[in-house]
Parts: sequence; structure tokens; C-alpha cells
Amino acid sequence: MTITAHSRRDFLVRATHATALGMAGLSGPSAFATPRTQTSAAGANARPIPYGAAVRVDALTSDLSYRGAIIANCQIIVPEGEMKWPDIHPARGEYRFEKADALMDFARQNKIEVRGHTLAWYGGMPAWTAAIDGRAEAERELVDHIETVVSRYRGAIPSWDVVNEPLVDWPEGPTSLRPSIWTRQLGPDYLPIALRATAAVDPDAQLVLNEYDIEFKGPRFAARRQALLQLLRSLRERDVPLHAVGLQSHLFADRAIDRDGLQAFLNEIKALKLDVLITELDVIDYELPGKISERDALVAGLAGQFLETVCDVVRPKAILTWGLSDRYSWVPIYFKRPDGMPNRPLPLDADLKRKPLFDVIEEYRRKTV
Repeated sequence: MTITAHSRRDFLVRATHATALGMAGLSGPSAFATPRTQTSAAGANARPIPYGAAVRVDALTSDLSYRGAIIANCQIIVPEGEMKWPDIHPARGEYRFEKADALMDFARQNKIEVRGHTLAWYGGMPAWTAAIDGRAEAERELVDHIETVVSRYRGAIPSWDVVNEPLVDWPEGPTSLRPSIWTRQLGPDYLPIALRATAAVDPDAQLVLNEYDIEFKGPRFAARRQALLQLLRSLRERDVPLHAVGLQSHLFADRAIDRDGLQAFLNEIKALKLDVLITELDVIDYELPGKISERDALVAGLAGQFLETVCDVVRPKAILTWGLSDRYSWVPIYFKRPDGMPNRPLPLDADLKRKPLFDVIEEYRRKTV
């Protein structure tokens, strides 16, 4: 196995030294305390909900104004791609940590916490994984990946999206899982394998199952909520370690928030004693009017409806957007506006100026009840 960039020992020495100086993540308790270490509700509610964003390491290096905006506005960052399999495990037995280590160094130097994303996902897998053959080999490769990556950042990353987007778009039940190398070789067992392997390496990490399209009205979204609940109950009944559900929250301007359905779902999550994180919030605006002031108001209004619906039931452990500035967003790649105007899905515009969406997030993260 080839591991490039810093050695694990060098990284942990730096992380340990930073912790001793009070520079590893946020001051005070981690935003992602697991149920074993949570503060009291009153104590937790006295602080604003931590805010963060997905970041691109190359942009942190090349774009100093973007780098400054991340430092000024984020208590948490999550790598957009630098900890996914293609970047960090591009060939069998080869791990490359240059970009992930650079992100961790940036976070440590600026007292920003990091979420890990992601360990078990159907998408974006490197080509070599297609040759994995048989259950034993699949389990060995998945567990080796988790052990190698999580152990490298043990104590420095307090929260992991262990399982990302497990359900098909319109599931019939909890076993309606997306086709992947993991489901082909391991079936539904890949979820408990991944979660147990992560817990074994870092027992203090918050383990998150991250999913999307949970918020909206319509039969497909109701089916997704139901299947996700059944999946979570199944994991709970088997004592599989899991601490939180991540609501990705990619909001579409042409879809209505299902207040009743989402709140019923969140009450069930509370009953399962799972925390909630908002992990990838943005508003996909390609069908909204072109006038910027009108569009920004509608984007903020939709986000406000969603955050109110969630926060009336549960106080999220964190609110993260999938990017901080419209300068760096996945949205125009897939949802380019037909009028040719730039998309505006994020809290800061392309010039890093604050938008109404930023104010709405600030309002809800500072609510204490």
C-alpha cells in the first residue's frame, strides 16, 4: 500500500500539538457531540447553531478572497471532493492525502472544525473498484479504506458522513438501495459494515447517514421519508452504531416544502434518539425570475420555510451549505439558467457579498428555543 503526502504520525503530531494549544476546531465543546457526550439542552441552546460550508481546497489556495470569506464566516468546513474515494484512494492499495491534509492544516490554523465526507457512497468511485469480486474482497476493501482514512484523522475529524445517499430515488422500502459495488457484493450489509468499522476506529466520532430529497410534498418524497425511517429503525434494532441523520437540503424553487410530512419524520428521528444535521443546504434557482433582488428574496424565503419547519421540531447540530459563495457551486453545472444569468444558490454572491439567504441562516442558527 502506497501512502503519499505526510505520514500519519506527522499529521497526528501536528493535530495533537494544535489541540494542546486550543487550535483544533472550535473553542469549547465540539459541535458534533455524540449522544454519549452531549451537553444539556439548555447549555446547547445558549450558543448559536454552528454554521459551515463545503470547500474546495484548490480554491482555498488560489483565491485569497474566498479563503478569507471562509475564515470569516465558517465554524465548520466539509471537503467538497477531497475525501471522496477518487481523490483519496485512486488505485488499489494507494492512498493520496495531499489535498485532504491541506484542508486539515487550513482548518487547524484557523480554528475551524471539519466534517468528513464520505466513506461509503454509490457514486464517484474510482475505476479500479469495478474489479472487486466477491463478498470477502468487497468487505476487505471497504473496511481497509475506512480504517486507513478514519485512523489518519482520528481526533481531528469529529463527524463523518459514513453512508451517503443509500436510497434509490423512489424506494419501495428500506432495502431499495442504489446499485453500487457495495450493494452488488455485500447487499444491505454494507451499511452496518461501514458504520461498525468507523466506530471501531474512532469511537468518539459522530456517525452520520446522509440523504437528500426528504423535504418536499409529493408521493416520491413521502416514500423516501418512509423508507429512510424504516432503514434507520432497522439499524437501531441491530445495535448498529449511528448518531445522526444528515438532511442534505438541496432545495428546489419549484418544489413545496411538506411541513407536516417533514415534521412527522423529524419527530420519528427524535424518537430514535438520533441527532439532525443540515449538511448541504442550497437553493436551486434556475426556474426563478431573473431579476436579482426578486430572486434572492424568493431563495431566502424558501430556505426560511425549510429552516422554520425543521427548527420548530428539532435544533440541528449544525447548518452547512454546499458552498459559501456563488463563485464556487455545483448548481450551474447541472441546473444552468435558461436566460443565461448566473445562478445564485448560496449565502454569498460571486463577489462574496452577503445575500438575504445569509441573513435567514443567521436568524435560525441564533434562535435559542
